[in-house]
Amino acid sequence: MKELAKQKGANAIVGIDVDYEVVRDGMLMVAVSGTAVRI
Repeated sequence: MKELAKQKGANAIVGIDVDYEVVRDGMLMVAVSGTAVRI
């Protein structure tokens, strides 16, 4: 996420949302999203 934000000219990420779910056999799926901004 940090590298993608930097490629877009941003220098910060705000409004970060972390979501996770246990799928099977103890495996964990994690999704993170945020908004890239230039401050």
